[in-house]
Amino acid sequence: MRKIALLSLFLNLILTSGLLYAQELPIVNSIEIRGLKRIEESAVKPRITQKLGEPISQDKTNEDIKNIFKMGYFDDVRAEMEPFEGGIRLVYIVKEKPTIIKIEFQGNKEFDDSHLKEKLTITVGAIADAVLIQDNANRLRTFYEEEGYWLSGIVPVIKRISADEVSLTYQIEEGPKVRIKKINIEGNKAISTRMIKKAMDTSEWWIFSFITSSGYYKKDQMNTDIEKVKDLYFNNGYIKAVVGEPKIQLTEDKKGMIITIQVSEGDQYRISSLEFTGNKAFTDETIRKRISLTPNTVFNKNLLKKDILSISELYSENGYALISVSPDLIPDDATKRVKLSLKIDEGDKYRIGKIEISGNIKTRDKVIRREVRLDEGDVFNSTVIKRSYERINNLNFFETVEIVPEPRPEEKLVDLNIKVKERPTGFLSVGGGYSSVDKFIGTIDLTQGNLFGKGQYIKLKGELGGRSTFYELSFREPWFMDKPISFSTSIYKMTREYIEYDKKATGFGVSFGKSFTEYWRGDIAYNFENATIFNISEQASAKIKEQEGTRITSSITPSLVRDSRDNYLDPSSGSRNSLYLTYAGLGGTNYFVKSGVDSAWYFPLNSTTFMLRGRFGYGTGILGKELPLYERFYVGGIYTVRGLGWGEAGPKDKQTGDEIGGTEELIFNIEYIFPLISDIRLKGVVFFDAGNAYESFKKFGSFRYTTGSGIRWISPMGPIRLEWGYNLDRKLGESASRFEFTFGTFF
Repeated sequence: MRKIALLSLFLNLILTSGLLYAQELPIVNSIEIRGLKRIEESAVKPRITQKLGEPISQDKTNEDIKNIFKMGYFDDVRAEMEPFEGGIRLVYIVKEKPTIIKIEFQGNKEFDDSHLKEKLTITVGAIADAVLIQDNANRLRTFYEEEGYWLSGIVPVIKRISADEVSLTYQIEEGPKVRIKKINIEGNKAISTRMIKKAMDTSEWWIFSFITSSGYYKKDQMNTDIEKVKDLYFNNGYIKAVVGEPKIQLTEDKKGMIITIQVSEGDQYRISSLEFTGNKAFTDETIRKRISLTPNTVFNKNLLKKDILSISELYSENGYALISVSPDLIPDDATKRVKLSLKIDEGDKYRIGKIEISGNIKTRDKVIRREVRLDEGDVFNSTVIKRSYERINNLNFFETVEIVPEPRPEEKLVDLNIKVKERPTGFLSVGGGYSSVDKFIGTIDLTQGNLFGKGQYIKLKGELGGRSTFYELSFREPWFMDKPISFSTSIYKMTREYIEYDKKATGFGVSFGKSFTEYWRGDIAYNFENATIFNISEQASAKIKEQEGTRITSSITPSLVRDSRDNYLDPSSGSRNSLYLTYAGLGGTNYFVKSGVDSAWYFPLNSTTFMLRGRFGYGTGILGKELPLYERFYVGGIYTVRGLGWGEAGPKDKQTGDEIGGTEELIFNIEYIFPLISDIRLKGVVFFDAGNAYESFKKFGSFRYTTGSGIRWISPMGPIRLEWGYNLDRKLGESASRFEFTFGTFF
């Protein structure tokens, strides 16, 4: 591939009179590069180590040729010398590789050309580099393997068009699609085959593989699975377990694949002792309180990782930004015990240096900075940094948020570089749809969640449905007058048709809120509503008829909330607990008291989430007044007990059977949430609901039960819920199940 004209070099030296005296070598007075057409000379010159004014060096010339050739742009590189001004001119002569002017595919039937081109990193106009061309052939081969075409073959063919141009064609032989028919695990005794297969993502083909994309061999996935199987053994004390490379055998018809994985388990080891070295800031006893591994227990790699993380958090929460914990395992084969030593390198105590924010174009710095829970000069604390990330992310102004600590060891400072990528926060929707409650509806929604980059929220919404109309204008300022006090206000008008009556109302509200600690906040809200109950059916209950006419509600509602969720839209850990009390009677004609308690807890389980929620509500009229019909508790539907209709879980009129709501409610929800397609934040959910509304405490505690499943999607337009609930104790006149959907925040 490359030629070094050493013979020509020395002949030129001998034949050139006056250039060679005794043992002296000629001086390089000029260096040229010839043969360049598309490559810039400035890209090649830095590769040359031979300097002007120095004697010619055969070693440097040889090295220069190698360096130029390694650039990958040339088919041939050589060096020649010419007499020049009492010395020599050193000339590097190169021959450039041709350019690819066309990329084609032949033989592909299952995937079109545009689909395959997306898998390539080589493009038209690139240098025809053999390594890059073959690398892309391998990429295509990997793609076909992941799609199940295990027998596919990809051959690159280069055709010269001219001296400087070539065309590239990938000849493809797709072959039949090969499914994984069976996965055999051999050599395992301590851990069952079922448990090993459960730890793997690679699985046998089944009827729903066309949805899950499982059942086909993927090399990268299998390599990861081998490590997962090893971890499974290490987590059960088998520290010398060996998992062999998978052996693949095709069935006779070439349509099926049998994968065999050989396992050598070895013996199970227990921890004999656990010691720490290098710790000065914290005693052994303090560290032991943070870990779960103890002597005489089976060794568990996963617990060891968690314990190392816990120890690291102990230090990093107290300023030790560069803490390092290294485990050392010393097994005793005779006793089947392992000594565990954790070497702790504490490093120095650090403080926060500069806090820099980048990537925000619209959002003002102060909107982000006020969510950061650390100030410059504070002691470094990883937990507080994590909380700062959660708060910035929960603004929902950014596609991505990164907080990158950048240590300055010489000053014992850590700079925080907050990098954000903004996303659109304005939303305009004009159109129509179908609601499971209001049937056909037309909507217009104009929302700006980050008004003028100040973090303010404003919304103008209108709905026109078969059963309701609703208009609302609302505004929220999270930092009123640049103080940690929130201010909200709204005004609305609505008309709604219920089964036995209609309601129309206009109203407005205003509220203030303040955070007391990191997770606790309090709010106080005032609401005014002028509501009219009219168009009452002749068959309606006496309780409904009693409330015909116009009434005014003037109420005040203090509330207390503790919210530690890691993400408001899609939480996986933390909880939200709230308590409110509404007093209506500050003027107006309605007099009542209404209160509620709501507690929801989220528990992460690997990539899934377990949620528990409980709610209790109580309301009663005061000063001789009844609790208004529209202030009673109606249980049933997607926000309370799924699988039941609105108000079905609660009191009914004895004569007409109408749902009249209750003065108390008690609701419990259990959910298991799991990812379906992580890349687009699509999740599945299975649930169990129990709840009811009550007219009095005499029947308190009798529940209606439902179960079901659904999907949840954090779509570009906002969260979407689609859920199906099954009525476990169906009553006369009720549906066996209900399908419901909603656009809005998950509860």
